Amino acid sequence: MLSLSDIAKAYGGRSLFAGVSLQVGQEDRIGLVGPNGAGKSTLFAMLLGKESPDAGAIRWQRGCRVGHLPQENAPAGEETALELASGISDEMIGLQRRRRTLMAGGAADPAEIQQWKEEYEQAEGPAIEARARRILAGLAFRESDLDGPARELSGGWVMRAHLGRLLVQEPDLLMLDEPTNHLDLDALLWFQEHLRGFRGALLLISHDRDFLNQMVTSIVEIRQSKLIRYRGNYDAYLEQRESAEEQALAAYKHQQREIARLQLFVDRFRAKNTKATQAQSKLKQIARMEPIDAPAGEEAAIGFRFPQPARSGLRVVTLDGVRFAYGDAVIYDGLSFVAERGQRIVLVGPNGAGKSTLLKLLAGVLAPQAGERRLGHQVREGYFAQYRVEMLDPNRTVLDEAFQSPQRLTETFVRTVLGSFLFRDDDVFKVVRVLSGGEKSRLALVKLLLDPPNLLLMDEPTTHLDLASVDALLEALRQFEGTLIFISHDVYFIRELANHVVRVRDGRLTHYPGGYDYYLDKTAPERAAEAAAQAVAPAARTTGAAFDRKEQKRREAAERQARYEQRQAARELVGRLEAEIAARESRQACLVAELEHPDTYAAAGRAVEINQEMQTLLPEIERLTAQWEAAASALAALESDDAPGGESSF
Repeated sequence: MLSLSDIAKAYGGRSLFAGVSLQVGQEDRIGLVGPNGAGKSTLFAMLLGKESPDAGAIRWQRGCRVGHLPQENAPAGEETALELASGISDEMIGLQRRRRTLMAGGAADPAEIQQWKEEYEQAEGPAIEARARRILAGLAFRESDLDGPARELSGGWVMRAHLGRLLVQEPDLLMLDEPTNHLDLDALLWFQEHLRGFRGALLLISHDRDFLNQMVTSIVEIRQSKLIRYRGNYDAYLEQRESAEEQALAAYKHQQREIARLQLFVDRFRAKNTKATQAQSKLKQIARMEPIDAPAGEEAAIGFRFPQPARSGLRVVTLDGVRFAYGDAVIYDGLSFVAERGQRIVLVGPNGAGKSTLLKLLAGVLAPQAGERRLGHQVREGYFAQYRVEMLDPNRTVLDEAFQSPQRLTETFVRTVLGSFLFRDDDVFKVVRVLSGGEKSRLALVKLLLDPPNLLLMDEPTTHLDLASVDALLEALRQFEGTLIFISHDVYFIRELANHVVRVRDGRLTHYPGGYDYYLDKTAPERAAEAAAQAVAPAARTTGAAFDRKEQKRREAAERQARYEQRQAARELVGRLEAEIAARESRQACLVAELEHPDTYAAAGRAVEINQEMQTLLPEIERLTAQWEAAASALAALESDDAPGGESSF
């Protein structure tokens, strides 16, 4: 199906690939692994023709159909989520555009509509649409989510719709780059089960170890500019690689001992006439040896102990009779929850169920609108979420920022931890303000681990981490002696840590006092019943009958437009308030700096003027902040109403 021969590729003098070859057969299921920056995405780009190799050849089997899911930023336009998922060919996309044109044109010609329906039937449109509906349902789309413009969806839901299109299309080769990033656990389980029935070849990049174990039959590792193939899943790859490294190290040491023995003879007897010929022979023997390179090995396993928090009381955090809503959308009403010391609780449930809202309530980031949140004796909470980086000083270096801890830490220790989270060599001297969002997220995670609270709340902490960094985080959290409550879609991560599962659904919590496998066992009958109901559900309305619903669709479009305008106005208000707050806080900082300067007090009355202006600024900042909080809550409510599952808010 696919053949790579002697491929070479370099950037800026750095060799990513040097003379690599790879064969992909029709039933191969390959996981592509390697540290960040090793060249995984570059290899994908070369296979897709977006980049060219410096040398070598890439050959495809004639007629091979390839489906590719990028890691992010897949396009979306006027088409609906259903149209995006069912637009598996140019013919289908053209038919969809014609339908939109006919429906937008007022009273369409019945003959033209009939012709379109006949062409749609001939293109197997109804069957394709029915398959798209089933797949989108498996990916957690609601029926009501399918008919709005895809451009109004959040990025994660657009990626799900594109993934749905690939599954409907059923290409000969699926190339997936971190496909689980945008899936909750329920959708992930469905996706894994669906992929098991996929008949084509699979080439995927993933940092989810359990997903690799479930899906692949071989691993291709990018290492030292080479592609090294191992048979079996990810766990089998780890065992084989360890064995291969041991053998390579033994061969290297043996050769080095032999070279040292021969060189010792040469050094001792080269100057003696009677031994000179033998010494020269030994030198030639050394020269004829094919050098064995020293195995590079992996980063050294973490062999140190992370700092630990102070011990808390038995009851760590309690929610009692809590109510919380985004506008009119009530998420919780009468909610009760208790976490005890030492528990490692994972929150599971579909996107939009309220997992992140619950975590924020527990962290004190959101305040209950009714009921009470109580922390236990000597509890200090810490909340980590993606892009929650306000704890970082933009003007410090990565290393300086990591050192901002009351713990007594050595530079060697801090740099080792930073290295485990991809900050290596000169990266530690980067200024925080130039870091990417993912780098800031990782640095915030490092800071949390270097001065851990005894109640740690984490929302998708493995995002932006490669497999080695996930292992480093796992090691830190295995040592952690406090209470952990977290959300993750990484099944391996959950299995390694959780000793208690809480399922969040429809504003209710169901507790499973065991690990993730215990939860799966207890919920297996329920999941099987849901899958059976989905399988026998009728295809519902077909696109061919859409003309009979034209007036209803127009009303729905008008409502969507009105909601869109409301969201835009709310976003503008939030942005304007943020700018006003920032301007006043900047002025406040200037005034504080002026007060701290001795020259200020040399000018008569200047210090009094500054204090008077400060007294005016403070209530203005408080007033604007209150307005911003109300506007942000209103925006969150609007977005939660329109996002499939409410992902953007919850």
